[in-house]
Amino acid sequence: MICGIVGLGLIGGSFAKAYKEAGWEVLACNRTASVLDFARISGAVDGELTQENVGSCDLVLVTIYPEAAIEWVKRMAPHFGKKPIVIDCCGTKRAVCEALFPVAEEYGFHFVGGHPMAGTQYSGFKYARANLYHNAPMVLVPMDADDVNLLGRTEELLKPAGFGRFSFTTADKHDEMIAFTSQMAHVVSNAYIKSDTAAMHKGFSAGSYKDMTRVAWLNPGMWAELFLENRDNLLKEIDWFMESMEEYRYALETGDREELIRLLDEGRRKKAEVDGR
Repeated sequence: MICGIVGLGLIGGSFAKAYKEAGWEVLACNRTASVLDFARISGAVDGELTQENVGSCDLVLVTIYPEAAIEWVKRMAPHFGKKPIVIDCCGTKRAVCEALFPVAEEYGFHFVGGHPMAGTQYSGFKYARANLYHNAPMVLVPMDADDVNLLGRTEELLKPAGFGRFSFTTADKHDEMIAFTSQMAHVVSNAYIKSDTAAMHKGFSAGSYKDMTRVAWLNPGMWAELFLENRDNLLKEIDWFMESMEEYRYALETGDREELIRLLDEGRRKKAEVDGR
C-alpha cells in the first residue's frame, strides 16, 4: 500500500510516521526540500511524491493551507487516475470542497474533504509523531453522502492513523462547528495573553493559565487564512461572546452578586450539559 503526503509539517509529518510504522510505502512532497530530505533520512518517507507516481498511491493526504491545497490538487488532477482517494486535511471545508468537488468530477478521481481533529501548539516536522491521531476524531466531507462503498474504503485507508471515530458532515456544517470548537478558542487565547499583566504571571499561574493560553502559540499565517475563509461563522461567535462578556462586566461593575452567581451557575450547568455529565 502506498500513501502520498503533501506537506510535511506537524499534520503531514505525523501521517507519514503513522503510515510508515503501519508498513506502508510513504511518498511525500514539501515546499522546503531540506524538510523532505530530513524526513527521508529519518525513515519516515521513502521517496518524493511526483506527478509521475501520484497515480500509484492508494491514498493521497493533502496537508497544506487551503489555498495551496486547492492549487496543488488542480495542478495534479490530470495525473491521479482512478486509484487514489484524495483527502485534504485543511481546517476549513467550504472553500476547498467548493473548488475541488467539480475538479474531481471532471477528472474522474475520488476526493473527500477531511479534517483530523488533533494537533499541538507547535508546528513543523520535528514535532510530528506517529500517535498524534490515536483515538482522535476525523471529520469527513464526502461529495456524495450516499456512496457507502467510498466512505467505507476511506475509513479503511485511514486506519493506520488510529483515529477513534469518524464523523460525516457537510462543508457548511463543518465550518459552522469549527468556528466554535477551534477557531474561537484560538482567538480568545491569543487575545487574552496580550494583557499587560501576562508579563508578571510567573509564580501566580497554574493549570487555568496554561489551559487558557496553550493555543495562543499558533502559526499566524495559517490561522489568518482559516479565520478569513470562515469569517462569517467566526464573527457570529465573536459577537455572541462579546455580548456574553458584557453581562459579566455589568454584574461586576454594579456589584450585583446575585446576577454574578446566576451567570456563573448558568455557565457551570451548561458545561455539565454539553459534556454529558
